[in-house]
Amino acid sequence: MHEHQRRIQRIVLFSAAAAWLSMPAGATIIDGNVTCCGGATFVKLTVPLANPFGPANSVGNDTFQSPNLFGFDESQNTAVLGSPLTLDEFSGANMLPVGTIVASHYIFFDPVSGHVTGTVNFDSNVLGILTTTAHLAASDYLANTGVNYLNPAARGLEAGDSVTISGPRQILFDTFASTPGDNVRVLTEFSPSAAVPEPGSGLLLLGGVGLVWLLRVRIA
Repeated sequence: MHEHQRRIQRIVLFSAAAAWLSMPAGATIIDGNVTCCGGATFVKLTVPLANPFGPANSVGNDTFQSPNLFGFDESQNTAVLGSPLTLDEFSGANMLPVGTIVASHYIFFDPVSGHVTGTVNFDSNVLGILTTTAHLAASDYLANTGVNYLNPAARGLEAGDSVTISGPRQILFDTFASTPGDNVRVLTEFSPSAAVPEPGSGLLLLGGVGLVWLLRVRIA
């Protein structure tokens, strides 16, 4: 086989592999359900956030003004660094040791003024929830999304608010909020959908390999 023919095969295979690797990881927030109040729903967001108010791609200071409950995925399958993370709500130990692999998710309620009760489901077991100002700040390195987290000193739930673990892969969000809204971070175990390419991406890679085979047949 001529060197030119080999070069064509390498280019095709490399392009197929690059496309496969660049496919977005599956989202680890599966869905949610709002049970109260005022016809609200759960909305899963993708980054960058299309918030209607305030600075672009931002959360935490009246940037949504909506009765809905929102969530988006942050860093996936990242190691806890520096020091153990203290959890406010937890399914096992109240601290995650350094080196623990977690997937991070941000859930928030940002109405003009109101109350919401709802659940959010994930594709991995919930390890814990961060609901206090200090613990949210200590875990912000898990954000890694480019989102602008506004008013970090005002984050944290108030008396009468609660966000709890209601199932192995579910949280229950029940808060009253106005300005600047209520925000929590949920940490789950290693995320299978972020670690494994989506089914379509596997077909893409197979398609690239098949194309290489066809080229071999054609130019043999």
